[in-house]
Amino acid sequence: MPAPKNKLTLSVQYADKRLQETIPRPTIRKWVQAALMADAELAIRFVDTAEGQVLNRDYRGKDYATNVLTFAYTEDENEPTRADIILCTDVLLKEAEEQKKTIEEHVAHLIVHGVLHAQGYDHMEETDAEEMENLEASILEGLGYPDPYL
Repeated sequence: MPAPKNKLTLSVQYADKRLQETIPRPTIRKWVQAALMADAELAIRFVDTAEGQVLNRDYRGKDYATNVLTFAYTEDENEPTRADIILCTDVLLKEAEEQKKTIEEHVAHLIVHGVLHAQGYDHMEETDAEEMENLEASILEGLGYPDPYL
């Protein structure tokens, strides 16, 4: 019998609509659910370079658009995980092409990565990065995708 799914409230926003049909909400929900270890309230938003750059600059002090940003809001581990996960369509499309990955593979990886960040995982220290990468690879394998780090 499969493990029970965690309760998930999910908002998917396509401010940049280019991936709306390619990466639909039910697919995103499946990816998010695979990476969840607790109940969660998440918003996933696809943005263009301009919005991605403003968010990265204003909140991280880095004046460029990046592939994924996670804004985690949960302060009490007994509460559901709450976060906004921002994906910059321009950046992820370029990366997928450069890395010779399908857009679906790359977006699945970035969403899993963002959901893990929302739950407190990070990759600041080498041991933490290794743990997070192994977990990402395992989750993605369970979803039928190749290891993104090979």
